[in-house]
Amino acid sequence: MMNKYDELTDSELLRYARQILLDDWDITAQLNLKNASIAIIGVGGLGCPVAQILARAGVGYIHLIDHDVIDESNLQRQVLFTHHDVGKYKSQTAKHILENTNSFIKIYATIQKITHDNIADVIDKVNLVIDCTDNFAIRDVINQYCVDNHLPLLSNSAIGEIGQIALFEPDTGCYQCVFGDERGDENNCTNTGVLASTVNIIGSMTAQIALDFLGRHHNPIKHQLLIWQGKTLTLKKLQFHQSKDCPVCYQKQPSS
Repeated sequence: MMNKYDELTDSELLRYARQILLDDWDITAQLNLKNASIAIIGVGGLGCPVAQILARAGVGYIHLIDHDVIDESNLQRQVLFTHHDVGKYKSQTAKHILENTNSFIKIYATIQKITHDNIADVIDKVNLVIDCTDNFAIRDVINQYCVDNHLPLLSNSAIGEIGQIALFEPDTGCYQCVFGDERGDENNCTNTGVLASTVNIIGSMTAQIALDFLGRHHNPIKHQLLIWQGKTLTLKKLQFHQSKDCPVCYQKQPSS
């Protein structure tokens, strides 16, 4: 899928200079990003800021997956799009925009809805899967696939003024461990609403976690579910661990 790079070009050093200057972020971390591959599933309110930040930061390979088209109601929060894009496919449109943003990286777009039957053909063997969907059924499909293939899964959600983020690895437990089967009604932005700032705050925090994980190989919220409450401007962290009752991930850790 990707060539292995062992250096940054002069142009890349100039582009990413402000990151490389950071005390805890050096050329090695930036090279890690250049060699990193991710799949972003869902290029909507959450996927737009996540994809934009990671593209600008220099993640080398980004695969955007979304089957939906842009409509007028999306423009309130989906920051990559304008009224000129209404009626176009989200993943394809985002690809063209991000290619103009950063020509040093590779971006691919797939116009397809993820299902149990096609997920293995759609998602590449990447370093990180980022779930930016708003549907429990699809999240379960993505979670099962990541567990079966020992892929780290960065899952986020936003509705109203509340957002959640967790980064699942093979030794932490999975989405099913945290949320189980009792998740309440199938609420989403269409039937409940969402504040524009909520998806961008959660998207930005998700990108921060992804950069740390890909650049420094560090999970800053390991065994933690991050919960943002916009009305009160509060951020909570709830501890979680793998459940021995989990039908998805228990006893499926990769052998050492």
